[in-house]
Amino acid sequence: MAYYFQKTVKGDFDAVVDVVTARLKEQGFGVLTDIDVKETLKSKLDVDFKKYRILGACNPPYAYKALQAEDKIGTMLPCNVIVQELESDKIEVAAIDPVASMQAVGNPDLEGIASEIRQKLESVIQSL
Repeated sequence: MAYYFQKTVKGDFDAVVDVVTARLKEQGFGVLTDIDVKETLKSKLDVDFKKYRILGACNPPYAYKALQAEDKIGTMLPCNVIVQELESDKIEVAAIDPVASMQAVGNPDLEGIASEIRQKLESVIQSL
C-alpha cells in the first residue's frame, strides 16, 4: 500500500501553496506548521535545495476523535502535505495516506477516522 497520494500541477510554486492551503481549509483543515525546507537547509547547512514546503494540516474534530481513541496518536499528527517544485512551472503536491499510517497502530477504532480523513485529503489533492 502506498503511504501517500499525489498530483502534479502546472503553476507558480507560491500560488500552488496558497491554493493547497485554501483547499485544505475548505475540508476543515488548518495549517499548524509550514516548514520551508529550502530555506531551512540553506540556513542550517548552507546547501541549495529545490522549493519544498511541508504543511502540517490538522482537522480539529478528527484530531480530537483520534486522540480519544488512541492517546499516543499525537506522534502521527498533524497530517503532512508537501508541495515541491519538480521543475519550473511543474509542482507536485502529496499528502500522507492516514489509512496507511494508522495501520501500524493496530487500533480498529482509528480505521473509520482514518478513512474519513483520507477522503478529505484525497479531495484536496484531486481538486488541484
